[in-house]
Amino acid sequence: MKILVADRISPIGVELFKAETGFEVIEAYGSTLEQLLEIVKDVDAIALRSDTRVTADVVAAAPNLKVVGRAGVGVDNIDIEACTDRGVIVMNTPTGNTLATAELTFTHMLAGTRPIVQAGASMKAGRWDRKLKSFTGSELNGKTLGVLGMGRIGAEVAKRAQAFNMDVLGYDPYLTESRAKTLGVTQSTLDEVIENADYITVHMPLTADTKHMLDADAFGRMKDGVRVFNCARGGIIDEAALIEALNSGKVAAAGLDVYEDEPPAEDSPLRQIDNLVLTPHLGASTQEAQENVGIDVAKQMIEALKGEMVRNALNMPSLDPKVLAQLAPYMTLGEKLGTFSQQLAPEGVEKITIRYFGKITELDTLPLTYAIQRGYLREISENVNDVNAPKKIERLGIETVEVKSSAHAEFTELVEVEVTCKDGKTRTIGGTLVGKNQNPRIVTIDGHGVEVNTDATLLVLKNKDVPGIVGFIGFTLGEDNINIANMSLSRDQGEGFAVSVFELDSAPSEACAKKITDNAAIEKYRVIKL
Repeated sequence: MKILVADRISPIGVELFKAETGFEVIEAYGSTLEQLLEIVKDVDAIALRSDTRVTADVVAAAPNLKVVGRAGVGVDNIDIEACTDRGVIVMNTPTGNTLATAELTFTHMLAGTRPIVQAGASMKAGRWDRKLKSFTGSELNGKTLGVLGMGRIGAEVAKRAQAFNMDVLGYDPYLTESRAKTLGVTQSTLDEVIENADYITVHMPLTADTKHMLDADAFGRMKDGVRVFNCARGGIIDEAALIEALNSGKVAAAGLDVYEDEPPAEDSPLRQIDNLVLTPHLGASTQEAQENVGIDVAKQMIEALKGEMVRNALNMPSLDPKVLAQLAPYMTLGEKLGTFSQQLAPEGVEKITIRYFGKITELDTLPLTYAIQRGYLREISENVNDVNAPKKIERLGIETVEVKSSAHAEFTELVEVEVTCKDGKTRTIGGTLVGKNQNPRIVTIDGHGVEVNTDATLLVLKNKDVPGIVGFIGFTLGEDNINIANMSLSRDQGEGFAVSVFELDSAPSEACAKKITDNAAIEKYRVIKL
């Protein structure tokens, strides 16, 4: 496999790639887009930092591409949607530079509290402005810090703030009450942080929801003399609104490490404001962080390329190997159920409902849901894997619903897939694992109990429950020189119908199929290839 190291990462990380048997490493730093499009034609993976851009064109030019690994957190330079469409795993290294970014944030907070940058410049200019009013600072002690985003970095900033005797308000849509208590922060709404904090620091990704989260309206509702900092992503703070607030005195001081446009223009007004400290995107720029993210991305990519654990993926679930081992037989079953359900109702499906019963509900079933989606797409789409299956299902206009049920089922563990068609009709297929070897079995079809192997060509019939049907089917298939390996029959006395499933060595010919469907007792006929 060919690994392209497109940007400079830790030499130890590069050596980890080179140490793997069967890996060829290409180091191509500073490549132009034209050069990159040529280089990626036969690469299996790309390791990069923030300089190289993996665009849709790059992805399209790399038919063998399996993994893109970002040595760092931000993935603004990677077209994740294009990668997902092609089934390419995109991963980052969120922990390697956590402490570096948290410490830089706190450095900015201190520089915004005591004007050490401005005072230092004054000293180097030959002045002794000890009594200059603008050099009179403030103290962190007793102040309230609002942290927007309580992930790894936000949590580390909060920890350091508490050491300075600050009260911390934490806002994060995913922050639970128990997590807030563990971190020692007050769980707050965005409005509560904006209106009550003396200091505000941003630690969220840039999304449609967070873009210009701190705009002119937000600054207007902040305390007079508030201090604001962003070492996360440019664009979360509306820079025009920040400039206005700094010039008006609403904001006493601010610090930025990231910008809406990087680098800011040479004549940017940001560069002219005395009480604004600027750094050139240095969040991860420590020796330790650079080393860590380079090593982390190499290890993660090697594991993914070798079919082992996938960690820190942004477009597929990350699983612990032990959990993956537990789920493996269910995933085989799930893929078969997905394939079966698509062929059972091949047209007009608008919803897939997946129900889990029994002990399996205690596991992380998302990878199993992906396996079912992958199986559903097997016969109708190309190049499907866990990365792109959910997106492909969505683009077909099919909604996927996952349900973990505590209701009693006939089996210790049961996976049930129900497809709902546009006409409101549903078809349902259920499966479980059987025996010590955990062999996958189909055990229900539209509520009828059966037992069918999943490695077979299946003839599924719904027929009137009248004498002679089994003999007729056996004779007709025999005339077509098709051997029956096994069969399962489920009668429904109430409706007067039966569901019959025949495991065949091969699919019936068109002539044989016509003979069977012409029989007045046959209501439904379907050949399922698993």
